[in-house]
Amino acid sequence: MRFLGNVLAVIVGLLIFSVMSFFILAGIIAVISSSSESDVDVKENTVLLLNLEGRQLVERSSEDDPDFSSFNVFGGVSTVGLTSLKRAIETAKENENVKGIFIKAGTFSAGQAGIKELRDALKDFKSSGKFIVSYGEYYTEGGYFLSSISDDIYINPSGLMEFNGFASEVVFFKGMFEKLEIEPQVFRVGDFKSAVEPFILDKMSDSSRMQTASFLNDLNNFALNEISESRGISLDSLSEINNKMLVRKLSDALEYKLVDGLWYEDQVIDLMKEKLGLGEEDKINTINMTGINRASKTKNLTSKNRIAIIVAEGDIVSGKAEGVIASDRFKEEIKNARKNKDVKAIVLRVNSPGGSALASEVIWRELDLASKEKPVIASMGEVAASGGYYIAAAADTIVAQPNTITGSIGIFAMWFNAQGLLNNKLGITTDVVKTGELSDFLTPTRKISEMEKNIFQAQVEEGYDIFLTRVADGRNKSKEEIMKVASGRVWSGNQALANGLVDVLGGLDDAVKIAAEKAGVAEDYRVVYYPQTRPWFERFLSEFTNDVQVFYQKQQLGTFYPIYKQIESVKKYEGLMVRMPYDIVIR
Repeated sequence: MRFLGNVLAVIVGLLIFSVMSFFILAGIIAVISSSSESDVDVKENTVLLLNLEGRQLVERSSEDDPDFSSFNVFGGVSTVGLTSLKRAIETAKENENVKGIFIKAGTFSAGQAGIKELRDALKDFKSSGKFIVSYGEYYTEGGYFLSSISDDIYINPSGLMEFNGFASEVVFFKGMFEKLEIEPQVFRVGDFKSAVEPFILDKMSDSSRMQTASFLNDLNNFALNEISESRGISLDSLSEINNKMLVRKLSDALEYKLVDGLWYEDQVIDLMKEKLGLGEEDKINTINMTGINRASKTKNLTSKNRIAIIVAEGDIVSGKAEGVIASDRFKEEIKNARKNKDVKAIVLRVNSPGGSALASEVIWRELDLASKEKPVIASMGEVAASGGYYIAAAADTIVAQPNTITGSIGIFAMWFNAQGLLNNKLGITTDVVKTGELSDFLTPTRKISEMEKNIFQAQVEEGYDIFLTRVADGRNKSKEEIMKVASGRVWSGNQALANGLVDVLGGLDDAVKIAAEKAGVAEDYRVVYYPQTRPWFERFLSEFTNDVQVFYQKQQLGTFYPIYKQIESVKKYEGLMVRMPYDIVIR
């Protein structure tokens, strides 16, 4: 067995060495090619190819990153930046040599607000009179929503299509904790603060079910309205098709005019040749996102006036960690933007379900200081809830998409009594010597006392009062008014606008324009993003390591991997939390 283990270790080592060697070589090539292609020449009769199949939308990626999306040794998900995509679409619109866009986005993974922002960019592209053609072998609900803006939509004759409305499923662990004799203790404020429900219930509470149904229906209805307008199908007909899942085979999608044909990709390419006036044997000139962004000219590069876009994406945590909204790092970014005289306004781009209440307060404080010196505008992405809303509350103006998920103004904390697991399951006992009555406050090795419960609940309520105060001050409302739309309830952007939690419906570009106008530089400014992205190879090493770990875990756990990940997330629940009810996955 030791011999086999050594052999396996050598094989794995060689594999990793080979992969790393490949990427080092690719990096050298990328550096050389990027320097030689700084000015990309877009040929006549070019089509912009946006191949988003299997990719996941993030707020930002470096536009000079090599595209290794097809090289996925360990099954990791390739990402693509919203800002890079929008810039590519805008450049394609303005470049007279680009005649159209070919989209392959059937399995594209993105939140509803991100899709809305991309659809708006594509809609603007269509105003130039150029064509958009979409093709897929399998359309998910989100993939079809994005693709439906196209002039022509085609699907493989043997493909699949999902068009049956939105669903959000929650996994509950109460039974598991009972079997393990672990007792979760919950401290919360707010009827809708259901982040802890998976640990104490075996199904959704009535309040959680009601709020989830409310915003899911609003998001689904918004998507149907957009598709109805793009496809020229009456909303009533489209709603019935969606509600009853009338697309059960591909001929149904054709009959109901959701697609324009059941075609193979080569037939779609032939169609584009006709649109371009090419012959059968001619090849279509294509350019990808990276190429066209190198061909684009950055606007107002020489302008001294800057609008700083600070991208806050991920969980909110204390410290300086990468890949999340770490309070120490973001505090410094905001402070630098505040003190920089060339930065005339700050746009906080929020895409976060929340996290630590303390970290949220630290970031809020720095934004509040900045708002006293220059305009601060919040732009909400796919989700800006709980702690994500907390930090946005310091802004002068809050901008959200109609299908942004936001609100969740509430607070909670959790503690686990593992005495039963330790004593009865593992045979482990503990003893303690202490100098004060509460020196072992909230130890996990015994049942919590009533005094401890009261103390900690008081801390949670104090945290909630601070949260309400931050929102009330930012919204120029009383705490009593905010409490009516708080209690941890989640809202769609449309609902948040009606409830006074956001000011304007729109995307990041709208927020930037508002910031420039408030700063008095609407005619002369340039946009600068913070924090700066790490070099692609440094990020690749980090992502590659994570992909290996995930690959191994998936091999070991199989279908139980998603449940394992949710249990792992409990480790984040330290101290007071301002976080979404749960990680909402809409499918």
